[in-house]
Amino acid sequence: MQVLVDAGVVLLAYIFGAVPFGLLIVKMATGKDIRQVASGRTGGTNAMRAAGCWAGTATALFDMFKGIAAVWLARTLTPNIWIEVLAPIAAVLGHNYSVFLIERSSQGTIRLRGGAGGAPAAGGAIGLLWPTWWLILLGFPIPLLMLFGVGYASLATISISLSAIVIFTLLYFLGYSSHWQYIIYGVATFLILLWALRPNIKALMEGRERFHGWRPWKKKETEMRKSE
Repeated sequence: MQVLVDAGVVLLAYIFGAVPFGLLIVKMATGKDIRQVASGRTGGTNAMRAAGCWAGTATALFDMFKGIAAVWLARTLTPNIWIEVLAPIAAVLGHNYSVFLIERSSQGTIRLRGGAGGAPAAGGAIGLLWPTWWLILLGFPIPLLMLFGVGYASLATISISLSAIVIFTLLYFLGYSSHWQYIIYGVATFLILLWALRPNIKALMEGRERFHGWRPWKKKETEMRKSE
C-alpha cells in the first residue's frame, strides 16, 4: 500500500510541477502566448520579457512553490527519504516537460514544452532545508551574481543547483544533516537544468546568448564612440 502512496506522491508532484503558471500569468496580463516570446519557455525570465517585472516575479514565486509543495507533500504522506528527494525532482521535470503543453513539432514529433527548471529546483532545495530554509540564502548571492554581474540568465539558473550541491554537501559532512540523499537532489537537478539549457550553452559559447547584466564599462565605450 505504501508503495502506491509513494508512487502517487511522485505523480502528483509531477502534475503540479507541470502547471504552466508563466503561460497563465502572461496570458492574463497581456493576452500574449509566452511560448511565442523570445526563448519560448514558461519560466520567470521569459515571463518578464513578455509581460514585465511583476509578471516575471510572480511566475518565479509560483514556480518555486512547486518544489516546496512537492517536498511538503512527500513529508506528509511517506517516511521514505527517497520519495522526499524524488518528489521535487518530479516537480522540476513537470515544469520542464509539462503534460499540459503537449504539441507537435515542425518535424512531426510530439514534444512537451515548459521552462528551464531553475525556480522549482530552488523551491525544492528550500523545501528540503525546511525549517532551516534560510540556509539557502547562503547560496542565493551566487545566482544573483551570475545574472546581474556575469549577465546571463542561463548561468544563473545552472548556479542554483550548484549552490544546492555545495550547501547540502557542507551540511552533511559538517554533521548538520543526516541525509546525504539531499546531495543527490542537487546533482539530479543540476543535470536536468544543464540538459534543458543546451541551446543557451551553445549560444553562450558562440557569443549569441542574451545579456541581462550591468557592464558600466560597455556604456562608457559606447559613449566614447558616439563622441568621436
